Amino acid sequence: MSDELPEQFDLVVIGTGFPESCIAAAASRIGKTVLHIDPNDYYGDVWSSFNLEALNQLLEQPSPSLLNASYTWHDAATETNWTREALLAKSRRFSLDLCPRIAYSNGELVKLLIKSNICRYAEFRALDHVCMLYNDELVSVPCSRSDVFNTKTLSIVEKRLLMKFLTACADNGEDKCNEDTLAFRGRTFQEYLEAQKVTPKIASCVLQAIAMCNANTSFEVGMQRTQRFLGSLGRYGNTPFLFPMYGCGELPQCFCRLCAVYGGIYCLKRSVDNICQATDSQELLLSSAGKTLRATHVVSAPGYLPGMVCELQPHISRGLFIASSALGSEELNKGGGGVNLLRLLADEGKREAVLLQLSHYSGTCPEGLFIFHLTTPAVSNDPAADLAVFTSQIFKAPAPQILYSAYFTLTTPTNTALSPVKSVYCTAAPAYELDYDAAIENAHQIFSQLYTDAEFLPRAPDPEEIVVEGEDPSALNENSLPEDLRAQLQEMDITE
Repeated sequence: MSDELPEQFDLVVIGTGFPESCIAAAASRIGKTVLHIDPNDYYGDVWSSFNLEALNQLLEQPSPSLLNASYTWHDAATETNWTREALLAKSRRFSLDLCPRIAYSNGELVKLLIKSNICRYAEFRALDHVCMLYNDELVSVPCSRSDVFNTKTLSIVEKRLLMKFLTACADNGEDKCNEDTLAFRGRTFQEYLEAQKVTPKIASCVLQAIAMCNANTSFEVGMQRTQRFLGSLGRYGNTPFLFPMYGCGELPQCFCRLCAVYGGIYCLKRSVDNICQATDSQELLLSSAGKTLRATHVVSAPGYLPGMVCELQPHISRGLFIASSALGSEELNKGGGGVNLLRLLADEGKREAVLLQLSHYSGTCPEGLFIFHLTTPAVSNDPAADLAVFTSQIFKAPAPQILYSAYFTLTTPTNTALSPVKSVYCTAAPAYELDYDAAIENAHQIFSQLYTDAEFLPRAPDPEEIVVEGEDPSALNENSLPEDLRAQLQEMDITE
């Protein structure tokens, strides 16, 4: 492979995680020559998904970005066909995320996928339920208008109060001088809820599952989060959230596909041994697999830059569980279950975790099994201890029958020191967030530094829109083409 690889590139990207893949796709899309390499033998880095056997192998050999890893097989308390051997026999039917996320239907990820036309490579499933724990009972939070009036969780009075409150939130901000904006500026969102005279159950619905905030969240932030929730309703399903079919590891690969379509070159199991500045130019010299490469810029995932010593600290504590039964009532898991979201609170709201339940309809496990992803900000080097206060809330009688559990820590550099070599940029580790907003912002920011005046991921044409040599370009509808292709057609007309 070393002999076949070109020596000159505009951009070399190290690591195939989500932000690195976004940058590589964006650069390739605007005509830059891109080499995208990864020391691993799989795409996605810590943003990847694995089958069961591959995940166990990964946990047995932790890397700097994934520490404190362990997994346990559990003996079933009741008779079941799902033995350890049966699970391993179905290993390839699993798609287990290291860094599970969901997407707001009107969030930055969905907008970027549609804008760039990368959405044609991806497939999503709408979440079935957004849940909350109320008086130790798992209940579904009504999202749509029909949900509000059909739910048995709320009384008739509470249904009217909730609809009135959500309508007020949706309208808030249209008039910058409205009474609520002025009266609650600098106060908490919980104070606003109390002023609306909602019941404790409605307040829990809003704080836990809709605004996803705590007692100290400001009015402005709480209102913004509520409007974000409402703004994503009714687009692709009954809830405002989407989950990538077959796991979140599919998303980095979608961006890698676009990069490859526009000429990007991919090399897995390849690392960079050294980076230095060329003496005769502003280019960078990279030593990789015995070959010297020249690049104008380099972008790397944390921990992959040679010669950079950075301490890593615990960042996100993760728990992953495989069970033969679902959480909650049969009503929450009709037809074999779906994709459910639950936000958990502890220490009087000072700590939180997110639980994602997946069934076989998500394409991530065999039928009859369920996956529980539990995620919280790390407070120690012991992910099981970090998550204990949350597992005790959800895995109590009558608890799902756990067959397998795994714990691990995702790390982040303790400092954001730049490489001593100019034109080298380092992406950020995954943040604790529901969506991909921070990762997209990180990728966009680095891309803007690389190519100041270029558009970040302009729309890619569909295959039927591509002009093949010898065809009549006038047969295409120019108005349906991206701007850069319309410009090419116009140049062709002028030349003729």
